[in-house]
Amino acid sequence: MGLLEFNRLPINTLVGADWKTFHQITDGRSIGAAYQGKYRLTKAVCRLLSLLKPLQDRRYERLLADRPLEHDPVFILGHWRSGTTFMHNVFSCDRHFGYNTTYQTVFPHLMMWGQPFFKKNMSWLMPDKRPTDNMELAVDLPQEEEFALTNMMPYTFYNFWFLPQCTDEYADKYLLFDGITPDELKTFEEMFTKLIKISLWNTHGTQFLSKNPPHTGRVKELVKMFPNAKFIYLMRNPYTVFESTRSFFTNTIQPLKLQDISHEQLQANILSVYAKLYHKYEADKHLIPAGNLVEIKFEDYEKDPFGRTEDIYRQLSLPGFEEARPVIEAYVNKKKGYKKNRYQYKPETVALVERHWPFALEQWGYGREDG
Repeated sequence: MGLLEFNRLPINTLVGADWKTFHQITDGRSIGAAYQGKYRLTKAVCRLLSLLKPLQDRRYERLLADRPLEHDPVFILGHWRSGTTFMHNVFSCDRHFGYNTTYQTVFPHLMMWGQPFFKKNMSWLMPDKRPTDNMELAVDLPQEEEFALTNMMPYTFYNFWFLPQCTDEYADKYLLFDGITPDELKTFEEMFTKLIKISLWNTHGTQFLSKNPPHTGRVKELVKMFPNAKFIYLMRNPYTVFESTRSFFTNTIQPLKLQDISHEQLQANILSVYAKLYHKYEADKHLIPAGNLVEIKFEDYEKDPFGRTEDIYRQLSLPGFEEARPVIEAYVNKKKGYKKNRYQYKPETVALVERHWPFALEQWGYGREDG
């Protein structure tokens, strides 16, 4: 149990941003009166820690900047609450994979210098479980990389956690890359490549394993960056996804936001972003070369994670399954007793999903009884 409760954090994750990025995200934005103290404390800690960034930059340039990637990444795609975290944890048992860690999401500039000290303090302070679903939290566990990218540049969707009133703007420009400028896209590509190289160095992996829901809207750009990248797309019952996402976003945004957003607007944003992400993925997935994409229902994966993982390795021609077999099998056996949240669909949920997401229900063949 960490010293601090998640929903009462006195700062937010922007403490790990570099000074320039912090200002690019927050300057000119409205900070709510109730969050001025959190904003000022976050800003002060960020200013102090930013003084250490040049130490990592110099080491990165010396050790990693010119080193090519051995393999293109493996991307686990899917909307939030579609089971991507569980699959990420299963695949990360294979030590040939490298990944972004929870520590790295908050302190991406303190990876190659000072990590033992800062990681120890972070571990002491942070809770040991996610408050929304009781999934384990620890500094070295694999984590989605969008939070880390948010602290490295201002061109990411996860700015919405801090400034939720701007969700539509961030979704169109940095989730779908509609209207993103060439310079912004170039910065995204450079920062993402840098994050991958540091992640592999940190975890001693040879192939980057990504679990990042926002990448679901970036398939076109990811294929350009990594022509032989492998993609796994998870779909899940939309009724469950809606209920779970609403709970997850409502709870997670509390310690992060710097301005208020109503329950109704948050819900409207979820409905809108889901549709945008779905349609963008469907429009672009044909760009993935044959043999590099597997689509699977989470409900099917959950029934037999070990067998389905073996199937995915084979379909994507991924190396290393036989070597990783014992540890993957041990992990999924350990998780067999895990009690996930069960959802009773309210009439309101059924009406919202059927009105706003009928395309997903129809294409994937889901009904209310499939949750």
